[in-house]
Amino acid sequence: MTAHMRAFEGAIELKDDGNSPDVITKALADLTQTVDDRLKAVETKTGDRLDKMEAKLNRPAVHTKGQDDDEPTIERKAFNGFLRSGREALGSDEVKSLRVAEDTAGGYLATPEFTTEVLKGIVEISPMRQAARVGSTSSGSIILPKRTGRPTARWVGETEDRTETGSAYGQVEIPVHESACFVDVSLRLLEDAAVNVEAEVASDLAEEFGRQEGEVFLNGNGDKKPMGILNAEGIAHTPSGNASTLGSAPADLLITHLYSMPAYYRNSGAWMMNGSTLAALRKLKDGTTGIYLWQPAFMAGQPETILGRPVIEAPDMPDVGSGAIPIIFGDFARAYRIYDRVALSVMRDPFTQATNGLVRFHARRRVGGGLAMAEAVKFIKCATS
Repeated sequence: MTAHMRAFEGAIELKDDGNSPDVITKALADLTQTVDDRLKAVETKTGDRLDKMEAKLNRPAVHTKGQDDDEPTIERKAFNGFLRSGREALGSDEVKSLRVAEDTAGGYLATPEFTTEVLKGIVEISPMRQAARVGSTSSGSIILPKRTGRPTARWVGETEDRTETGSAYGQVEIPVHESACFVDVSLRLLEDAAVNVEAEVASDLAEEFGRQEGEVFLNGNGDKKPMGILNAEGIAHTPSGNASTLGSAPADLLITHLYSMPAYYRNSGAWMMNGSTLAALRKLKDGTTGIYLWQPAFMAGQPETILGRPVIEAPDMPDVGSGAIPIIFGDFARAYRIYDRVALSVMRDPFTQATNGLVRFHARRRVGGGLAMAEAVKFIKCATS
């Protein structure tokens, strides 16, 4: 402000003659010129100073030798050798690097990432529980009354003697069996694992009990376990006529087998076999039309069919072979019963193995299964020779 006032005082001369317009105009013009000149001078001076500072900053640094600079260091020697001859010219002591492959050289710093997902292989479970009729019980065995004989009526004349008849009854007993196991898990694993180990143990146990039940409901022998449908007595079968195949005309065999069943069970029945047998049957065609006997599901949620009846794939069914039963057809809900006594329970025991730093998980299940109506299903059985 002081500089401007001085410029203003030096540029305008006050007069007492009335200050005519021409004089005022000239004074303003002189003031403007003076201000412009001084601003240009300031800008020029500032620009020169900035140019000098920039030039200083852009100068390369000058290194002044110290007392230890006469002899090159090991690092400088190695670097010069690398520039001239490449990495192959360096000795083992001159090659220093941080790398993941060696823990002490940096591998510990590159820790792997753990996820909460546990990768598991597929466990195939035979779906007998879905096919059979399932109930519950509060006792150690189930007694099913069963009619073993029907009354018989006769056509008679008006005054002819009538004959006595009646029904006969028996019973089917399905005992309940127990399956159990335990798993020991260390306390440190339970505390430090990235996943919920206790939940994983319970999930694995449930999977194993399901797999075991599916297998025993088909192949169980009744010794401390349910009697499986394949080992049950009284079920009829259609012979294949061959020990290693389903005979010379497997399509005809399937048709014969299907229509040997009573219409009631035929209309509500389903085929059961494993994947290998199913693969062989998928190749069969009708000899007249050339249409495959197997047909895919035409809508989501609907099963594939053979000869118009659903197919249940059970991995625990036998393959085609000598004396084997590779195929069952029938109404499984009428034929086989499953009764749950105690659902799968997993009990955590932190005490009995505490001295060993372990927690024991006890798992148990009580269930019964058995054949109820032999006439509701029928086997296709391979010859023994």
